[in-house]
Formats: sequence, C-alpha cells, structure tokens
Amino acid sequence: MEKLTSRSNPVCVHLRKLGKSKSYREEHSQFLCDGKKLLEEALNSGIEIDIVLTTESLEYTFAEDTYVYLTHDVLIDSISPLQSSQGLIFVCRIPQTGECDFSSGSHILLDNIQDPGNVGTIIRTAHAFGLKSVVLTGGSADIYNPKTVRASMGAVFKQLIVTKNFNDIKKLKKSGVRLIGSSNDIPATDIKSTNVSNSMILLGNEGQGISEELLALCDETVRIPLSPDCESLNVAIAASVIMWEAIRSSR
Repeated sequence: MEKLTSRSNPVCVHLRKLGKSKSYREEHSQFLCDGKKLLEEALNSGIEIDIVLTTESLEYTFAEDTYVYLTHDVLIDSISPLQSSQGLIFVCRIPQTGECDFSSGSHILLDNIQDPGNVGTIIRTAHAFGLKSVVLTGGSADIYNPKTVRASMGAVFKQLIVTKNFNDIKKLKKSGVRLIGSSNDIPATDIKSTNVSNSMILLGNEGQGISEELLALCDETVRIPLSPDCESLNVAIAASVIMWEAIRSSR
C-alpha cells in the first residue's frame, strides 16, 4: 500500500478540489466521500470506487483498479471539507443516471432547496420509504456535495435521483403526471384528507416555498396541519411527513 505524506501530492490536490467544487466533480465524474460506514455502503451498492485514503489497513476487497493509499489524520483533515473527518476518505465514480417512469409510483421534487444537509436527509428518507425517485430542480444543493452525501447515509448510492428543469416538468404534467404542491397556506388541503400516492410531490425552500411557475402547474396543494402557534417545519421534516403519507395512501 503506497503512502501519502505531502499535502501537495497531486492525489491530495485532486481530492481537495473534488470536495470543494461542483464543476470539478462534474468535469472528472467523481465525488468525495468520508467515513468507513459510507465506504461499506458504497461497496455494498456496487458503485465504482477509484481512490481510498486511510489511516489504517483495511480488510475490504476492492477492484483491481482502485488505488488505496495509507496516510495520517493531519493529511486527511487537510483534504476533507467536513469538520470532523473519520480517518478515511474515498472517491467514487458518478454513476450514469437511469431513466425513470414517472407515470406511476410516488416521487418527490425539491425546488431550490439549497442546504445540502436537508437534501441528503430527504434522499435518505425517500430511499427508506421506497419512493421511486427524487427530482432536483432550481438551485437545489448538489447531490455529490460531501455534506449531501454524508447526510444521505449512503442512500445517494441507491436512490434514483434525477435533475429536471421547468420545461421537463411541464412535459411530465402534459403526459398525465399528477403534481401536488406543498404549502403552509390554510386554503391548501389538509394532507390527511387527500390521497397523495402515485404523484410527484413538490417542496420548496423554507424561505420562499415553491416557485410560482411550478406552483401554477400543480393539480392540488396540500398542507401539514400544525399547532396554531407553529409557523412551519424544517423542510426535511416536512418532506418526511409528506412521503410517509404518500406511502401510507398507496397501501
């Protein structure tokens, strides 16, 4: 196992850029992950692992073309964009996105949800509840931001995630996909009073909500009933409630 000791080593420079830059990740079709638990999830999912940096010897079986380097905590901390690295970082190949049939099943669309922790948590919950896809649009956080990946707890390796623009959503609407918006407004239907399964459910960011152009496409808007003195829920929590209702309604 080759040792890395210098921050200026080209491998270290490459990994540091992967952790910081979305455009660099897209250019190289790679993304950076942190921690042994995520490594195990990646191995179990069959995703391609290109590089591993570790502070201790590992008992996992890697593909022949995976480069495994031994290093020290200080060097890993200098590379990892996360505040508390776990002594192991690795690089995965960005998988090719498969096509999704939106005509059935439950889907969730995230419109301009910028916090990577929230996006990762929603992806994790969508996988746990068996949603068919997570759709990102607007300025939503990068799927492969290291904070998104960590918050997903490995679900990013397994859950179908696609990126769509407004025209794509318009086409889905014309093809018969039912669009349901989420809203805090009282005129919206209490989510317990309607069936939200076999739909694409839209969530916007906590500050502005769903964009007006996407909201105009929705067949219906729903709200989660809250205590009168509670203004709103964190978007990841709200998404969890809505996704549970979608799955419960389909049973």
